[in-house]
Amino acid sequence: MQQLPIAQTIHRAGHWSGLAAQCELDYAARFLRRKRLMTTTGEPFLIDLAQTMSLDHGDALELDDGRLVEICAAQEALYRVTAADLVRVAWHVGNRHTPCQIADDHLLIQADPVIGHMLEHVGATVTPVTAAFTPEGGAYGHGRTHSHEHVATAHDH
Repeated sequence: MQQLPIAQTIHRAGHWSGLAAQCELDYAARFLRRKRLMTTTGEPFLIDLAQTMSLDHGDALELDDGRLVEICAAQEALYRVTAADLVRVAWHVGNRHTPCQIADDHLLIQADPVIGHMLEHVGATVTPVTAAFTPEGGAYGHGRTHSHEHVATAHDH
């Protein structure tokens, strides 16, 4: 049986360089600890992290043989949300702790018919799209918005 390369080190986007294979993962799949993954060219590898982590588009995994694998946000079903009062609509999205990618003139959220209906009810236009999803991280640094782990935050006194 062939031993697969193992990734146990993450290099965050902007903190690595060089050539890298790529691995496309949707938003849900980028939250992981241990898993068998595959590069876009079909090369399998294992990821085995000490704890569950959220990987972002542009992060790289370092394999035990020294090669790098760049994480790329995969295309997935989303809603493009627009509104005359986009700030108010964004408040409703945030109030439901829904991951959200913010642009000047629209929001992108995961396709959820219940949230979509609620947003239409408050005046938004909700359009299904397929795109890469790279939502905002948490207010206290890197990671998922629903995390309540505060490391080196404004809460430190």
